[in-house]
Amino acid sequence: MKVTWKDIGTVPNSTEFLDVILNRTQRKTPTVVRPGFKISRIRAFYMRKVRFTADGFAEKLQEIVESFPRLDDIHPFHQDLLNTLYDRDHYKIALSQLSMAKHLVEQVARDYVRLLKFGQSLFQCKQLKRAAMGRMATIVKRLKSPLLYLEQVRQHLGRLPAIDPNTRTLVICGYPNVGKSSFLKAITRADVDVQPYAFTTKSLYVGHFDYKYLRFQAIDTPGILDHPLEEMNTIEMQSITAIAHLRSCILYFMDLSEQCGFSVEAQVNLYHSIKPLFANKTVIVVINKIDAMRPEDLDPARQQLLTTITAESNVEVMQLSCHLELNLMEVRNHACDKLLAARIEQKLKGSKVNNVLNKIHLATPDARDNIDRPAFIPDSVKTLAKYDPEDPERRKLSRDVEAENGGPGVYNINLKDQYILDNDEWKNDIMPELLNGKNVYDFLDPDIGSKLKALEEEEERLAAAGFYDSEDEDIFETEEDADIRVKAAWIRDRKKLIVNEARSRKSLHNRAIIPRSRQRKSLSDMEKHLDSIHMDHTEISERGRAASRDSARPDYDSGIDTIMQERSKSRARTQSTDASEGADGMLPVPNKFDAGMSTKSMRAKADRIEKLHRRDRNRQGRAGEADRHHTETMPKHLFAGKRGNGKTQRR
Repeated sequence: MKVTWKDIGTVPNSTEFLDVILNRTQRKTPTVVRPGFKISRIRAFYMRKVRFTADGFAEKLQEIVESFPRLDDIHPFHQDLLNTLYDRDHYKIALSQLSMAKHLVEQVARDYVRLLKFGQSLFQCKQLKRAAMGRMATIVKRLKSPLLYLEQVRQHLGRLPAIDPNTRTLVICGYPNVGKSSFLKAITRADVDVQPYAFTTKSLYVGHFDYKYLRFQAIDTPGILDHPLEEMNTIEMQSITAIAHLRSCILYFMDLSEQCGFSVEAQVNLYHSIKPLFANKTVIVVINKIDAMRPEDLDPARQQLLTTITAESNVEVMQLSCHLELNLMEVRNHACDKLLAARIEQKLKGSKVNNVLNKIHLATPDARDNIDRPAFIPDSVKTLAKYDPEDPERRKLSRDVEAENGGPGVYNINLKDQYILDNDEWKNDIMPELLNGKNVYDFLDPDIGSKLKALEEEEERLAAAGFYDSEDEDIFETEEDADIRVKAAWIRDRKKLIVNEARSRKSLHNRAIIPRSRQRKSLSDMEKHLDSIHMDHTEISERGRAASRDSARPDYDSGIDTIMQERSKSRARTQSTDASEGADGMLPVPNKFDAGMSTKSMRAKADRIEKLHRRDRNRQGRAGEADRHHTETMPKHLFAGKRGNGKTQRR
C-alpha cells in the first residue's frame, strides 16, 4: 500500500497553466497559412490547432487529478488524516472542479471543430479558432482557487511522514510535555524536536527500530487535552486519528510530578475519555519522570485515582525515566512482545488458519499387536563415556582432527576412512563411474578375469594356426567382379560430375536463367550423353529422326541450329532493307518505348496504368508547410527581420 505521496508533480497556477499549453501549441503545430491555400487545407490547419490545445489542457488536468490520492481507495487512517488536515469536502470539490473543467474543454473543442468543418474563408476559420481558445482559457482561469489550494495540499502531503497502517506499530499518546518525544528519540533514530514546554510536537512523527529481526514503527502524537471531540483542533485530531485507526500497542504516558503543567486528575480523566478508542488494542500506562515522583510517593487520594486505570485486566503499568534513561529498552521490548502476541492471536482467530488446518491430516499407524517394541540401543553405546572437551583421555572425534590440521577451510575430512574392505589399502582407490561414455557398474562380472584370460588364449591359438593370414579379398575376386567394381566406381564419379554440373547451372552469378521449358537440346547432345553413361540409344535416335521426317520441316538436329538459321535469315533481310534505304549498312536502332507493344491500344493502356501508379507519388510530393521553397514572390514579413520605427499601415 502506498504510504507517501512525495512524487506528486507540481501544480501550476492558472497563468502558468495557460502559458505552458499555449506555448506548446505554438511550438508543436504549423504556424503558416495563406489565403491562397485550399479551403480544406485552411480548415485542417485550424482544426489541428483547436484539437491540439484541447488535448493539452485535458491531458494536464487529468494528470493532476490522477496524481492526488482518491479518498475511497486509501486506508481509513489516511482518509481521516486528510480530512483532518485539508477538509474532505474542500479536497473533493477542488479535484471535481478540475475534472469538470477537463470535460468542458473537450466539449468546447468538439463544438468548434464541428463549426470549423464548414468554415468558408480564412478569416472565418481564424475567428472560430480564436473563440475556441478564448473559451478554453476562460475555463482554466476560473480554476485559480482550486489550483492554488491543490498546490498547498501537495506541498504539505510531501512533508507528511510515511506511516504504514498495517505494520507493527507503537503509538505514544498523552498530555503535552509528559515525555513522549523524549521516549521516541531514545528508542529510535528519529530526529524529534524536544523542548521543556508544552505543544512542542504539532504533527505526527515516525521513528523505526528493529526488535527480534522485525521492523517496528513508533509514532509520536501531539498532546491531547481533556475536552469534547468537537472542540479539538487540528493538532489534537491527528492524535485521535492515529489512536483510532492504527492496529498498534498504545503507550499512554503520564507525569505524576505534574511538571507538565497538568494535574494527575486531569491525566486520569483524559485516559477515561479516550478509553473507547483503545478497544481491541494492547494498552500500557507508562509512568514517566520517576526520578521526580514515583507512584508510591503519591498521597492516598491520587493513588486511588491511579488504581482506576490499573484495575482493568488488559492494562499494565510500567515506570521509566527519559532523563536518567531508566527502563527505556525494557518498556519498548515489553510493548513489542505484547504487540506480537496480540497480532498472532488475532491471526489465529481469522479464517486463514482454519483453512490451513483443514488441509493438514496427521496420519498415525494402527498397532498390529499389543507387544511393546522399545528402541534398540547397542551396549557399546550405553557404556560409551560422555564426551568431555576438557578430558585429555577423551576419544578423538573428527572435529578434533580438523582442529589439529588447521580448522575448517584448511582440512578436508576423509569420508573413506570408515569403508569396510578386505584390504585397508583399497580405501583410497579411485573407482571410475563412467568410462568411454558407459557406466562401469553395468559391466562388472565376478568371472571377468578368467573369461578374459580364456579369450586371450583363444586369440593366440587362432593366430598361430594362420586363421588371420588370408584376409586379403583380392585373391578371391574374379575378373568379372573386378570389372563390375571398376564400372561401379566410374558410375559414382560420373554421378558426382552430373550433380556438380547441375549445381553450377543453377547458380546464376548475376546472369539470367533460361526456363526449363525454353531450353532446347539437340539430338546429338542426347546421344553424346547416353554414350557417356554407356546406354544404348539406337531405338530412341531412330524414333526421333522418324518423327522429324514426318513433319514438314527442314531436317535439322537441334534448336540451336534453328536459332542460328533464323538469325542468319533476319540478318540477310536487314541488310537488304538497309541497302534499299541507305548505303551505310548500319543496323536500325530499335524503339525501346514501343518494345513489346503490338498495337496502339496496348500502348495507350500502358500509359494509363503508368499515370495511375504515378498519382500517389505525385500527391506525396506536393509542397507543404515544411518545404523551404517560397511560393510567394515577395514574403517580406518572413525575411526582412525586425521593423524599425515607422508606420504600421501595412499591417
